[in-house]
Amino acid sequence: MLAGCSGEDKNTITFWTPLTGEDGAYMDQLVKEYNETDPEFKVKHVITSDMYTKMATVLNSGKGIPDLSIIHADRVPGFAKDNMLESMSAVMESQPELKEENFLPQAWSSGNIDGTQYTIPLDIHSNAMYYNKDLLKKYNAESFLDDNVVTIDEILSLQGKLDEGDYVVNDALLSWVILAQVQNLGGDIQEDGKPAINTEVMKQAHEDIKKLDDAGLMTPFGEDGYLMFQSGNVLFSTDGTWSSTAHSGVEGLNFGVTNIYSTTPDKFTNRASSHLFAMLENEARTDEKEKGIADFLEFIRSNSLEWAKAGQIVASKEVNESPEYQEYVQSFFTSNEKEIESLYIYTYEFYPYVQEALDTYSVDMIRNDEGIDIDEGLKTMQKFVEDKIAEGNK
Repeated sequence: MLAGCSGEDKNTITFWTPLTGEDGAYMDQLVKEYNETDPEFKVKHVITSDMYTKMATVLNSGKGIPDLSIIHADRVPGFAKDNMLESMSAVMESQPELKEENFLPQAWSSGNIDGTQYTIPLDIHSNAMYYNKDLLKKYNAESFLDDNVVTIDEILSLQGKLDEGDYVVNDALLSWVILAQVQNLGGDIQEDGKPAINTEVMKQAHEDIKKLDDAGLMTPFGEDGYLMFQSGNVLFSTDGTWSSTAHSGVEGLNFGVTNIYSTTPDKFTNRASSHLFAMLENEARTDEKEKGIADFLEFIRSNSLEWAKAGQIVASKEVNESPEYQEYVQSFFTSNEKEIESLYIYTYEFYPYVQEALDTYSVDMIRNDEGIDIDEGLKTMQKFVEDKIAEGNK
């Protein structure tokens, strides 16, 4: 997997990504289309599931460092702090259209640390809430979508009204839904750089979602609510923008997309992240190769409609404002300024630890009757994150 890296092939841009799903095939196609333009530096796409571990290995050894990578937005602060990333300034000078105004704002800003631009964005991938049009009509709930903000109270209004085997919502990407509620409630996951998990806002976010489970409106604990949505037994599925491709392949599933449900009708948030192009620090990377990287990124900026096929919100405004892009389900999230603003990317340095804590404990706190109490769970999560930070500092 590490063959052909920087320094081993002077005429090839070695490009690492963690795109192990179907999205890897769409990136393969984009790379193929670029290489068919006969550039001076062709691109070699290398997919690996443990990319971040391998990055640490090659940076420590100084050998086999890729010329270009895709990293997630939440990695940028830590990578920049540890001097692992090279500035994109030379790339941007080489291709002037690689600039802030040509990309979705939060995708661009998530790669900017203390005024230095370390990344060029590819996309935003977001939590999304799909709805079954037939079930909404059956249960007279179509009005929930009138303002594109489905509230917890609206969901609760269906208690006792559903046929046996039908449910209002599943627990897909539950930790992402929690993070959306934290924003809706005016909270955050950090305070003055320190993790803020054991807070009243985080408690309320868990309690509000637990109301849905306690009312019997969530798909049964332990069952695959995502598949239950595809089977036509769930009104709302809180999975990801990329799931639109799978949902579209289900015969007879009449669905649409809206925002993640909210604690309040006044605000909605869709927890998001971003795939960003980045260059790891590497003294062996030549100026000529950086110009080749700039040429590739400019090609992607102008020609990434293929990436929309993966269900991603393409970051390039040239693409996401085009008529062709409007045919894709996820174009809903760039249909107006309010929708774009709803795409919230957490850029806290220790966000990955917070996400891991939520993924580890929140389902048991909300869904498992024999699980952990919310107050105790929040204390446990707070310590979990603090211990992870301490361990990393060592």
